[in-house]
Amino acid sequence: MVSASHEALHWVFQKDPALLTRAFQKVLRVPFPEPRDFAVLNTDVTEIEPVERRVDTLMRVETDEGAYLLVVEAQGKKDDDKRASWPYYLSYLYAKYRCEPVLVVITQSSATARWAAEPIRRGLPGWDSLTVRPLVIGPDNVPVIANEREAERDVPLAVLSAMTHGRGVKAAAILEPLAFALRTVDGESAAVFGQLIESCLGDPEARDLWRELMSEIRYFFNNPVAEKVREEGREEGRAEDRSEITLQILEWRGILVSSAVRERVLACTDLEQLKIWSQRAIQVARAEDLFSG
Repeated sequence: MVSASHEALHWVFQKDPALLTRAFQKVLRVPFPEPRDFAVLNTDVTEIEPVERRVDTLMRVETDEGAYLLVVEAQGKKDDDKRASWPYYLSYLYAKYRCEPVLVVITQSSATARWAAEPIRRGLPGWDSLTVRPLVIGPDNVPVIANEREAERDVPLAVLSAMTHGRGVKAAAILEPLAFALRTVDGESAAVFGQLIESCLGDPEARDLWRELMSEIRYFFNNPVAEKVREEGREEGRAEDRSEITLQILEWRGILVSSAVRERVLACTDLEQLKIWSQRAIQVARAEDLFSG
């Protein structure tokens, strides 16, 4: 049965097709022509014979240098049957579309990434009739984006970072900066990205933290102060929004907020300090503990 994380890993490229070509440049360090247009194609590669074959995501990319087919396969573990099918996929798709196919494998496992990256050779020893060289995106080459400003500059790439590292020890460090960066996209995209990330988180504590952060995001998109931030980009608006979110987290958790704590939080204009307080709000037992340390 196909898992939610499997679907999320390749579906993110359908949500933002341009992310795949940026991944070529920023993650794989493979030159790729600047795309002019994308089209998501039917993933069925079954012939008349009653053997069903289906790729995960298939996109046609138009560039000034010609058209390419990007075949995206999400891989959770080693599977020799799947590996044996990849040369067929590429040959069939080239024959059908007369377009150069490019195979991209995305995984959350370093061991699976190394396995998938091995060339697939068919033919005589020393004389290959066919060689397939998959491009692999995984935790060993996707950067850990744990900085708010960096996440804001390329939100889909930061989402990809959270997804590929979602089962590792680095996942938690990515989540809080990414949650803040999601406020720079539209509400619908933020919700979709949020669901994709949650499905890729393996640690229950990281998943619980992400759900808390997503509650902040949902509040953000229904808050007129936050809307002002999005429209005007004012620094003081961002501070006010962060203050409101910090207090809201405490209230959601049923923690009493005194007038003194409320006044101090609302009076603060230091974004870095407010960031620390909002992080503490998820864990503290008393509102006054926000200011400890």
